[in-house]
Amino acid sequence: MEQLKHECGVAMIRLLKPLKYYQEKYGTWAYGLNKLYLMMEKQHNRGQEGAGIASVKLNTEPGTDYMFRERAEGKDAITEIFSKVNENFAGELYMGHLRYSTTGKSGLSYVHPFLRRNNWKAKNLCLCGNFNMTNIDEIFEKLTSQGQCPRIYSDSYITLELMGHRLDREVERNFIEAKEKGLEGLDITNYIDDNVQIENVLKTTMEDFDGGYVMCGMTGSGEMFAMRDPWGIRPAFYYLDDEMMILASERPVLQTTFDLECEDIKELPAGQAIIVNRRGETSLKQILKQRGDSKCSFERIYFSRGSDRDIYKERKKLGEQLTKPILKAINGDTRHTVFSFVPNTAEVAFYGMLNGFKRYINEQKIRKISTMDHVPTKEELDEILHTYVRSEKVAWKDIKLRTFITEGNSRNDLASHVYDITYESVRPHEDNLVIIDDSIVRGTTLRESIFKILDRLNPKKIVMVSSSPQIRYPDYYGIDMARLEEFCAFRATIELLKERNMHKIIEATYHACTNELKKPKAEMQNCVREIYKPFTVEEINEKMVEILRPADMKTPIEMVFQSIEGLHEACPDHKGDWYFTGKYPTPGGIKLVNQAYVNYIETVYQNETKF
Repeated sequence: MEQLKHECGVAMIRLLKPLKYYQEKYGTWAYGLNKLYLMMEKQHNRGQEGAGIASVKLNTEPGTDYMFRERAEGKDAITEIFSKVNENFAGELYMGHLRYSTTGKSGLSYVHPFLRRNNWKAKNLCLCGNFNMTNIDEIFEKLTSQGQCPRIYSDSYITLELMGHRLDREVERNFIEAKEKGLEGLDITNYIDDNVQIENVLKTTMEDFDGGYVMCGMTGSGEMFAMRDPWGIRPAFYYLDDEMMILASERPVLQTTFDLECEDIKELPAGQAIIVNRRGETSLKQILKQRGDSKCSFERIYFSRGSDRDIYKERKKLGEQLTKPILKAINGDTRHTVFSFVPNTAEVAFYGMLNGFKRYINEQKIRKISTMDHVPTKEELDEILHTYVRSEKVAWKDIKLRTFITEGNSRNDLASHVYDITYESVRPHEDNLVIIDDSIVRGTTLRESIFKILDRLNPKKIVMVSSSPQIRYPDYYGIDMARLEEFCAFRATIELLKERNMHKIIEATYHACTNELKKPKAEMQNCVREIYKPFTVEEINEKMVEILRPADMKTPIEMVFQSIEGLHEACPDHKGDWYFTGKYPTPGGIKLVNQAYVNYIETVYQNETKF
């Protein structure tokens, strides 16, 4: 599939023993930093545009620094950052972040963690996260109505300012309490540091946010926290013992880095925060009531590391469940079919698909033998038992397209060679080629590269399989899929409506969306779903083939997609399926998809028609 920029990665370590303990037990002052480095490298798949780390050192004297941060841009940012760290970073609190931009904004100023400085330790705030907020305009208005004037209009910066403002209020609350208790001087400072309640800060900050997030932070006085959105959209996993509290976006990161069993690690529940105070006391707090059960299913299909025990099983099942529709596409002719996959993320689904066909062929062998009216001869048994699933590594991912070639034809020619093939892996004009991918989003890579290169093998038929359902709707919770016209399923549906003189549905949906946008956000419905109702999945599949098929391609193509029911069966605990169904978990998502359709009509469709 096309490479998607998506959810960022977070990593946190809170050392719960004195630093001397780790020096003596593990032989280095950099134990925490070394582990942070591993955690970040293990999540490199989640962000290659930039990275940053921060640390806090406890119990420092006035006049010495206690909060450190280092950031860098580019795919080698992790290496660059850790080459610069020194003993200043020897602290008890560590936080790391890997960034993929979902807003199109770039530059070091947009790389996490973000830092808000102050002379009071407790008012220093460092923040990073895996998040995308759908209602930043409303939060911005709330801030400015309070008299604040944010310098940057972005969800990251505005979240920092809003949370920093609430942290200031929490510190001032404790200042007043300390004065009422008759405390003076440093005793006031110590009282504040010991009594800041991050729970209060989070409750007064996060209530109004709409979006998917894991928000991580730490203060100069030594408070550390991570909070998950109340819909459970974005993932977070943690582990706690008497030496440390650790947290990451993916479970295998913790398992591998710290040699843990799967059962040792817990998932942070929706709406909850894990908080470690400056004394090292850890607690789970329900900051917001759970508002839904919408763990992202796309995490399971594509984004997360396939080495997770449960994700591996789920991806295999997604592939295995496609046995019947693939059999239909090849007319049951397994003898003349080669199975393969698009490298590299679809590999696990491919194993599942093979398992499904191995089981099917074994069932056919048993049926043939059991229905014979005589004792089979050795030759008959040999012919039956030597029927097997034919699988090959047909496609190879070869190079990454570079942008220094800008001339159209040359660029397209280069794009067509992103993949290569194993020659003579398919018998020309005799074998079907079934090739599975984890998802089909825009279809650009299929059209410009994969179909063209596979056609050189001259298969009898290509069956292009997706282990996920048709992606029909944008994401607004952390993935760069914001415009409807990017999706080949949407483009195919619009073409079908045009061909069948159903322009009224296109236009009625536009008016319905504009009317929805006039309503209070909580009352809005996703009207874009109406355009898909006249058509079956198969009809949209056929039109997608027409759209994505290169003009000079000779081989017939058929597309097979996972069903919604199959997705839910394979990933029963991850019900967030808005990419496929349009059932957004938050009001902000519904508002934005209606706006996306209005934008499409007003900027694309009206230029193509007399609308």
